[in-house]
Amino acid sequence: MSGTPSKITITSLTDGPYEVVGEVEILAADGSLVKETSKSYLCRCGHSAKKPFCDGAHKREGFIAP
Repeated sequence: MSGTPSKITITSLTDGPYEVVGEVEILAADGSLVKETSKSYLCRCGHSAKKPFCDGAHKREGFIAP
């Protein structure tokens, strides 16, 4: 992504994932590009089969967090 940086917000959704809004690049631990996106939901419960992305597992697992 190039150009002027945009505002990025990260919000912890109640009992759910992190909502990331803004033009971002999501990178793997080795620095490789996973996804370029303007909105994404990242796992915070640790149970997603699609980490780092949320797959809704928090509902099944009863994840509770503010």
